[in-house]
Amino acid sequence: MNADLELLDLLKSWRHKLHRQPETGFEELRTSDFAAELLSGMGMEVHRGIGGTGLVANLRVGDGAGVIGLRADMDALAIHENAPERLHASETDGKMHACGHDGHMAMILGAAKLLAERRNFNGTVRFIFQPAEEHGRGAKAMMRDGLFERFPVDAIYGAHNMPGLPAGNIATRSGGIMASEDNFVIHVKGQGTHAARPHMGVDPIVIGAEIVLALQTIVSRNLDPSLQAVISCTEFITDGIRNAIPTNVIIKGDTRSYTPEVQALLETRMREISEGICRMHGAACAFEYTHEFAPTANWEHCVPVALEAARNIVGADRVNGVVDPMMISEDFGAFLQAVPGAFVFIGNGESGSPGGVPLHNCRYDFNDDLLTVGAQYFAELARIVLSA
Repeated sequence: MNADLELLDLLKSWRHKLHRQPETGFEELRTSDFAAELLSGMGMEVHRGIGGTGLVANLRVGDGAGVIGLRADMDALAIHENAPERLHASETDGKMHACGHDGHMAMILGAAKLLAERRNFNGTVRFIFQPAEEHGRGAKAMMRDGLFERFPVDAIYGAHNMPGLPAGNIATRSGGIMASEDNFVIHVKGQGTHAARPHMGVDPIVIGAEIVLALQTIVSRNLDPSLQAVISCTEFITDGIRNAIPTNVIIKGDTRSYTPEVQALLETRMREISEGICRMHGAACAFEYTHEFAPTANWEHCVPVALEAARNIVGADRVNGVVDPMMISEDFGAFLQAVPGAFVFIGNGESGSPGGVPLHNCRYDFNDDLLTVGAQYFAELARIVLSA
């Protein structure tokens, strides 16, 4: 059998096994065991329990001082897979790999296999398997456990499959490629009353509705039009009933942006608007704003390396170095605040094709045809960075 087909079959078997046994954030016990066993079998030095279930495997060749980190995320989502015809469908009810982290792990494991066999570099490759990406907590947990103090890297590289992008195409950009995610909770406390006698109370629904609409003026009227941000109110919760005006309204949602300055602007103006409208109507306001995901901002000097590796593997005509940034978020951004690096998208398939099913969809599946593309890409990155 052709060596490429043999590699693809092997990576598919690994990916399908991981897909059948999905585990959500900080619960990736079997997943971590599986990766550790394979990496140990390749002769690597494996360190466990970093940030909970995270692990690092080291592959050293020669006497070079250079060190590159290659990262895979491990967690699944709390989504029920609706694909009864799929032979490798999730065997855990209510959980599935709906974001392709099973494929990301298989690609990094494939790169580890190729590099362990080829040994065509001079230095150290660290294979970093991160828990709880979906929570936005895993990268910070690993760093709190001393990830980069115990296992320093000169740069770290990662990738995410992307439905909507032609299968096997690779795209990236310098600077912000994915947004931050900040969460907010606005608690409006009015005074409940009979629905027929609204003048006896302070209606938090009317106040909350006014807040929701006013928040949409921040991006259009307070933010420089050359910058990007999104404010989305996603939940509106009351303690009322059909014939009673409630006392409490809770508004929840998130914001997306690319810089700390914009994050600070959004938080300040949201707080001022929420508290001001409540004060104007005689209601109390409690405003909470938390930073969940850092923006993913590629380091300028690392992007050409990623592009060179991509062109060497898929050809220049399938590589885009100026892809439009996306408002989705990725925990990899926390790593890039600590060390240099770059992140790329690998096309999972265009809309209408099997690989075009959106991420976080109950019928999503990672496109197996990408497995060798990703493995070869990461192996090529290591070769370029750690040229013998």
